[in-house]
Amino acid sequence: MTKLIIYPTDVGGVNVVIPSPEYIAEHTIEELAAKDVPAGKSYQIVDVSDIPSDRTFRNAWELGVSRKITINLDKAKDITKDRLRAERAPLLQAQDIAFQRALEQQLDTTEIVVEKQRLRDITQLADQAETLEELKSITV
Repeated sequence: MTKLIIYPTDVGGVNVVIPSPEYIAEHTIEELAAKDVPAGKSYQIVDVSDIPSDRTFRNAWELGVSRKITINLDKAKDITKDRLRAERAPLLQAQDIAFQRALEQQLDTTEIVVEKQRLRDITQLADQAETLEELKSITV
């Protein structure tokens, strides 16, 4: 299988139809497109090599002007922020517990407060990124 079908979603993304070997053994890719692409949607039959192999920002895929898949940087930033929020949640929770324990023991909370603020600010790094590689490199 070297051919796939791509078409735009209603929300600006890209759907990819991957034919099963069994279907392609008895039908053409055009028949599959007629069957699976929603009525009225334009589609393209592309080579597997035209599909990005990195799925990190799959939900940021769009069909560009040249009808090639591109990655929307703003959507990729949102995806990165969601990832960072999920990664930092247990760390913030641990800092909250450490903060409460420090208060109970009347210890200095300065380092805890600084770390909590760093974790809160981590998503701002995504806004500052200019490339997909920069987004991928941001970690909690």
